[in-house]
Amino acid sequence: MMVGKTIPAKPEVNAYPVRRRLMVVLPVAVFAVLALVLAWGLNRNAADIPSALIGKSVPEFILPPVEGRVLGLSSADLVGEVSLVNVFASWCVACREEHPVFIRLAADKRVPLHGLNYKDRPEDAAKWLNTLGDPYTRTGADLNGRVAIDWGVYGVPETYVVSADGRIAYKHIGPVTEKALNETILPLVERLRAEAKERRS
Repeated sequence: MMVGKTIPAKPEVNAYPVRRRLMVVLPVAVFAVLALVLAWGLNRNAADIPSALIGKSVPEFILPPVEGRVLGLSSADLVGEVSLVNVFASWCVACREEHPVFIRLAADKRVPLHGLNYKDRPEDAAKWLNTLGDPYTRTGADLNGRVAIDWGVYGVPETYVVSADGRIAYKHIGPVTEKALNETILPLVERLRAEAKERRS
């Protein structure tokens, strides 16, 4: 007579400790990923963010001048010579930082500088330029911000270098400093002028 052997039952796997470990590890992992993304964003130079419009023609637009000015701004005005377009607003603190740089640039007459006034009250924009000085050859009042959106503006200030054939060649995000102007923007202006001259000859 065979005596039956009792087969021991498999121990039950308790899922509770596994869930508890996940509840501890998962938030830590998510926090670590977010911290890495944030650190990458903070260490990145905002002026180096690329624009999808680089190499493309400026968007078609026609804007009236800022209050108290005579010349408005349109896409047609940006064809024929290399120029800069600066997106600014009276409520923009960083715009105040770069304004003296543009006043000096206008005095030197090295390159035409046009202003795209972004979502500003007409009287505030006029007062700002009357008080701090107006470095712009032409200004366009973009009251609802539609034109700036077409240009791919992230926020003010932003400055664009436009080639003689009306294409966006460079985008600078944030206030333009003397260093950025002299080491990046103006050398590019000269190169674009040389290329345009070569094409004409």
